[in-house]
Amino acid sequence: MGPQREAVMVTVVGLLRDRPFHVAKCAAEALKLKFPSKFTDPVIEPLVEFAWHEYLEEKKKELRGEVWAYTSSVMCFLDGQLLGDEKKMLKWAHHEWGYRDFKPKALYQAIAEDFYTKYLKSSQHVFVYLEIAIEEQPIGRLLFELFSDMCPRTCENFRALCCGEAKSLLDGRELTYKDSLFHRIVKNGWIQGGDIITGKGDKGESIYGLTFEGN
Repeated sequence: MGPQREAVMVTVVGLLRDRPFHVAKCAAEALKLKFPSKFTDPVIEPLVEFAWHEYLEEKKKELRGEVWAYTSSVMCFLDGQLLGDEKKMLKWAHHEWGYRDFKPKALYQAIAEDFYTKYLKSSQHVFVYLEIAIEEQPIGRLLFELFSDMCPRTCENFRALCCGEAKSLLDGRELTYKDSLFHRIVKNGWIQGGDIITGKGDKGESIYGLTFEGN
């Protein structure tokens, strides 16, 4: 008899709200279930948008040419070595282990949405979002996780301005980020906004008044 093959460790890292992540996740879990002695428990790392893009950029720097043009929203690894996206994962699983995936796309979409909702709730943090437009053309959504346990007053101010439910203590105007501008954009750097009075970045107002102490 030849040497016994060591158990394979499958790692799946990806954008938790996207279907490809769940395709790869389900395949990794199914392989462990079907061949319990051949696989270790899969390592599943769901990431929200910012964390995923940060992770992907770091991997591009680490692996360089191999993933420089990588565009998928999931990365799959075998024993720490990059395999590829969910398509590569399915191809490998079928070729090596006879695994075939028959789940329809609509089911994966439902799984992704349910997982996303439960993941956000389990964090016990508040999440808010801003819909972003350039010249009135929608381009996407920015999701924010608010660490209210660390900065309760600051987070409550930001949450209220995102929701548009607060009134000015000075004149009763609605305080909201809706239709406000980013007054500074640094390419490949950052964006600055929040001036809900002039949009120029030199004024502002909070739910506590013109200024407030942090925390």
